[in-house]
Amino acid sequence: MDAAETAAGGAPGRGRVAGRLQTVIVLAVTVAAIAAAALLMGGGGIGQSSGVSQVSLTGSVANAAPVAGSTPPGFTATTYDGKTISLASYLGKPLWLTFGASWCPDCRSEAPDVEAAYQKYQAQGLSVVAVFISESPSDIQSYAQRAGLTFPIAVDQNTVIASQYRTMGIPTHFFIGADGKIKDVKLGALDPATIDSEIQGILGH
Repeated sequence: MDAAETAAGGAPGRGRVAGRLQTVIVLAVTVAAIAAAALLMGGGGIGQSSGVSQVSLTGSVANAAPVAGSTPPGFTATTYDGKTISLASYLGKPLWLTFGASWCPDCRSEAPDVEAAYQKYQAQGLSVVAVFISESPSDIQSYAQRAGLTFPIAVDQNTVIASQYRTMGIPTHFFIGADGKIKDVKLGALDPATIDSEIQGILGH
């Protein structure tokens, strides 16, 4: 076999090696992506959902997240527009407590549905309180005005409240009955049908 034949015969071999190497790289990237997704979904200990943004908690983190049937941790906070609110002031009222942020894509996508539900059920006694994590009051105010959000939004810039609720992924939703007990906890963005069902559950319909 002359040099030309040897070169021609070697090219397919190099192609096969390159092809195998490419396959290994693709598999490695896929495994890494799956592992990262699994870590994110499992971090909160509340449940699993696609479309959840991870939160780094810097406060005193609770040993366990509040669950259905338990009493939610009390807190007092300041809203982005300077008002003081406390969980205790909502005792006796059905409350949707939602944790989110303007930097969270799924929080932004569900925001119009949260506002629409608030407008729909407010007259029936529903209260909605949002806790926005890891951002400044001015950033929250700018977003709330752009999005047309009218329910109270508490500032949790240092994740103090989120740490009490062990909220490691957002959006996270706590549906609290008039008796002050958590009726249900949902992780991830909610569709309008689920929102209606959860709200009617705490309104007693």
